Parts: sequence; C-alpha cells; structure tokens
Amino acid sequence: MKHITERWKVSDSEELYGIRYWGHRYFNVSEKGEVTVKLKQGDELVDVSMWQIVEGIQFRGLSLPVLLRFRDILDARIALLNESFAKAIAEYEYPGEFRGVYPVKVNQQAEVIKEIIHAGARYHHGLEAGSKAELIATLGFMHDPEALIICNGYKDQEFIDLALTGSKMGLKVVIVIERPGEIDLVLDRARALDATPSIGVRIKLTTRSDGHWTESGGDKSIFGLTPVQVMEVVELLRQRDMLQNLELLHYHQGSQIANIRNIRTALTEATRYYAELVREGARMGYLDIGGGLAVDYDGSKTNYVSSKNYSLEEFCMDVVEVVQSILGESDIPVPTIVSESGRATVAYSSVLLFNVLDVKCIEHEGVPENLSDDVHEYLHNLREVYDNLSIKNVQESFNDALHYRDELHGLFIHGNISLREKALAERLFWHIIREVNNTSKRLKYIPKDLADLDKVLCDIYYANFSIFQSLPDAWAVDQLFPIMPIHRLDEEPRANAVLADITCDSDGKITNFIDLKDVNTSIRLHDLKEDEDYVLGAFLVGAYQETLGDLHNLFGDTHIVNIRLDDSGAIQFEHEIEGDSVADVLSYVEFDPKELVTNFRNLAESAVRNNLITPSERKTAMERYQDGLRGYTYYEAEEGIPLHATLASPRNSVAPTGGSNGNGNGGNGNG
Repeated sequence: MKHITERWKVSDSEELYGIRYWGHRYFNVSEKGEVTVKLKQGDELVDVSMWQIVEGIQFRGLSLPVLLRFRDILDARIALLNESFAKAIAEYEYPGEFRGVYPVKVNQQAEVIKEIIHAGARYHHGLEAGSKAELIATLGFMHDPEALIICNGYKDQEFIDLALTGSKMGLKVVIVIERPGEIDLVLDRARALDATPSIGVRIKLTTRSDGHWTESGGDKSIFGLTPVQVMEVVELLRQRDMLQNLELLHYHQGSQIANIRNIRTALTEATRYYAELVREGARMGYLDIGGGLAVDYDGSKTNYVSSKNYSLEEFCMDVVEVVQSILGESDIPVPTIVSESGRATVAYSSVLLFNVLDVKCIEHEGVPENLSDDVHEYLHNLREVYDNLSIKNVQESFNDALHYRDELHGLFIHGNISLREKALAERLFWHIIREVNNTSKRLKYIPKDLADLDKVLCDIYYANFSIFQSLPDAWAVDQLFPIMPIHRLDEEPRANAVLADITCDSDGKITNFIDLKDVNTSIRLHDLKEDEDYVLGAFLVGAYQETLGDLHNLFGDTHIVNIRLDDSGAIQFEHEIEGDSVADVLSYVEFDPKELVTNFRNLAESAVRNNLITPSERKTAMERYQDGLRGYTYYEAEEGIPLHATLASPRNSVAPTGGSNGNGNGGNGNG
C-alpha cells in the first residue's frame, strides 16, 4: 500500500498534467481535486465538476465510456475566432471583412453542425463541404444568404447540380475547381440549369509546411491547380465571357500548422496569386486561406507537431497584416478573408471519459526472506544480487540480474527447473530492476542501460475504451491528447503507467503522453480504490476522432451527452445519444441479428434434445443471448459496483490512505 503524502496539493496536479497550459481557461481543477469545465449560467461563466457530471450520467443509467460535448465551449470558440479577426481588421484599418467557414469533415455529427450554424449566425459563419453527402447535409441546414458554402473535393454532375441549385435559391455557394477537368463540367451544367456559378480555384502552393497533416500542401499535393492549370482556367473563362464569375482563391497548407512562419510564407505566396488573378480581369473578392490553425494539445507553445508557437490573436493579426501589406502596394481592393478553421473550432468542445478496469503491475508480492535449499543455485545468486545492491555496484547488479534471468529461462526451456522456480526468478528479477532504477537516480551520471528503466517498469492500466474507435489519431499518427484523472487531484499519484484499451490488439494502447519539454512515455496515476471508479478524461478530442473511429473488435460508438447549465446552475443532460449496441455493430458488418437469434435458438433446442441442458436452462440461455445483443459493446458493471472492484489485484484492492476522494458528494447538481 502506497502512502499519499500530506504535502501534495491541487496545484501540483495542475502542473503535473499541464492543465493550466492546454486547458485554455475552459478546464481547471477545483479545490476538491476535481477537473472542472467552464459553462455559462445566464451571462456568467461558472466552473462545473466533471466528476459531478459523471455521477449524473450514471444516475441516469448510462455507463462509461461516454463522450461529453460542451455547447458553450463550441460557441466560445466560434466567437473567439470571429472577434479576433474583427480586432485585427480594426487594428490594421483593413477595409475588408472576415468570413469563417467550418469544414464539415472535421466533425460531421448533426448536433455539432447545428450548433455551429446557431452560434455562428451573427457572424454569418459558413460551412465547407468536401463531398456530395456533406453538401446535402449543408444545404439542409445552412440557409443564411450571407454565409459562404464552399464546395471542395471531387465533384460529379450531381454534386455540381446541387451546388448550382443552392446558388439559384439565393445561397452563396462557391464551387472550387480542384482539378483541370472540373471547370468544363461546371460551366456546362450552369448553362443547362440556367444558373450563374460562383467559381473558386484551389492553387497548389510551392510552400510546404512541417507536421503530420501537411501533405495537402506543396508541389506534390494531390489537390489544387498548378500555375499553368490556373491560367488555363482563366483563359477558358475569358473565352466564355465568364471571368467575372471567378470570385475566390483557395489554398490549403494542411492541418495543425504549428509554426507561424509557415503560415506567413504560404499566405504571402497565395496573396501574390490573388493579385495576379485580379490583374487578369477576374472579379475575385474572397481569399480562402483554408485550414491549418493549430491546437496546442500539449500546452508547450512551441512549433512541435502537437503544439503551436502562436496565439489565435497573433494568427489573425499576421493574416490581416500580410494581406494588407502586399495588396497595399497596389490599387487592388483587399479581399474578404476566409478561414476554414475546423480543428481549432471543435477540438476543445468534446471530452472522452472512461474508467479503469484493472491494473497489471510489474512489481509482484515481496521477496521471500529465505529461499529453500532445494531451489536452483542461480535463484540464490539472484537473491544475493538483491541483498547486496548499492549505489556503488548498481550497474554490476543490473548486469548480473539480466545474466541470471537469462540462465534460468534457458533452464526452464530445457525442463531443468519448475514453473514455481521460474515464477520466483521473475519476482526476484523485477524487484532488483525496480531497486536498480530507484538507486540509479542518485547517480550524477546515469548509464544508458539504466536511463530508460522507467519505461520498462510502467504499470499497465486497463481502461474501458477502444483507441481505434474513440482516439484513432493517437493510434494512427501518434497524435498526443491531454489525458488525466478527473478526480482525486488533491492526492499524489504514485504509479508510472501506460494505458491499454479493451481491444484484443497489441496496438490498443497509449504509451506517449504530453509534456511541456518532450513526450512522456508514461503517465502518473493513482492506485485504485475498491469502492470507487477511477475515471480518466481524454481532452480536446472534438476534431476528427468521432468520424474516423473504427469498429475494431466490434467496439462501437460510445454514449454521447451534451452538457449545459440552466439559469439556476443545474446541470442539464441534453441530446443524450446511446452508444452502439452489440446488435448495432453486428448489423454494420452485415450480420442479421434476427438470424443470429434464430440460429442460437436452434442450437439451444438441439442441446435440450441431447440432454445437455434443461428447458429452463434453454430459457435462461436465450435471455442471456438476447440481453447481450441489446447491451453496450463496452464493459458494464453491476449497479453500484465499480468495474475494477470485481477484478481487483492484491495491489489495487486496498484503498490508499490520506487525501480526499474528492467526489463531491454534496449533491449531483443535475436538477
């Protein structure tokens, strides 16, 4: 049992998990040691305990994992983007305007799109559609004639006809030409429908940025027109007397551009293109800088791929300043600046909450005081290494432990020692390694062999979620998301841990965590308490993660709950969406649940006929099977019993002493 020191403070947890750096004022830690989220109560912002939200969700019969969406944060992000550009425009006395556009692909969930339209209405915040399905969704909700609807991606006749129909109905729909053949189809369909198209061109910038998602920029980008192809479009429009229909220049550097210098360089190149198109006689009017506005996932404020070395205010100032300075040299009117910021708009608004099921510890029960004489001599040698380990011989002890472990493994393989002896060898070995690790930290110079022992000695915390379903970027591209406990932050976490999900896959784990200076290969977590769930949150997951989710091992969508406060401050649980049932995910992969039930019923009846089970057992089996089909794809506990309590190991079955559990039992605040 580990002792929790009295000296640990909430501020220590804030520093350890970096919440004060990446939380962007939306997330904080209360004096009780609970993560809070800032929500609106009337015209005021108040801190609401996320542990209290979890209690309210569980009282309503939903199990973890659950995805929380915060409408207030989404509203705040849209307001901040638009008002930051308004401030920059005023600062530089820029004679143009700003129009925000949200790319639907970043998070296509209907509730997200509806809220963006609602919150962005006063700014005429538009939408970007990159597919026919996204355009259909957009046209179904976006009816503001002053908001832009930008059509990107590959477009067939049906896509173009829908876009032109929207234009004829009074919406500002801009069809962006991404590849050479599209312009002919757009013009032909405009003539056939008697529609006046608003046309944009996407250019392929020479400027290339660094990062995970920058392949959409640079000479090798699969999207966009080369200078030669841009001029071919211009000449075709001139021949058709339609150059006045070319209104927008678009480019896209990529997502999560961490270095402001890359943003300035690309914008400079694009603004030169814009000026030349005006000189060619194009109407123009809009400069669409695409996406790329980054999110500071680790809080380091650097040009690392999971961070950014600029603020939103600096981004807006730089964009306005670059366009103003270049076009100010000429008599070319400045454009309306368009930004397709998606990640920065929605990332903060969603949090994935999941509970820990069990812990696998490297450290086993204690070393026996005496070894019997009949065990192999190498076991006595290992015990001697453990007894004599000191700061003077720490490297030698490490080498000896490795040697004797290898020898004992060889003896086991050849049948010369028993499984009991091998288990004893493992216990001795890992105690030695832990002591070597602790002792080596007192050295002025830590040998390379010993420097990475923290990675080897990490405990594995098994968590109730699927990385492939809920955090696919963490698996696919090593994206870092802030992860931390949402409670017990007034207690000192003592375990170095990595996270394993509940999929049956060796990639189903998180072994990299945010850090202000580097990437941590472990996260510090608390021991489990027998009578209480231990809940972790993965933050800033609103961008891409929901739509990219994969049905690995047939784990489906989690429950989703939208959270807000009413005027009295009571938590409101709105637009509750139950996660996929087992029947749901089976149907996604072409199983027919009714056929499955019929087949299982036939199996059960056959078992009755063969006297393998009784008729009453058949009834129970059918109920169990059908209950399973209706059940959540994730682990579900018996009511009132934390999941890990039924799985408790000797280490986690005893509650640590000291500190408060910080569970806010003074009411669930759920109205």
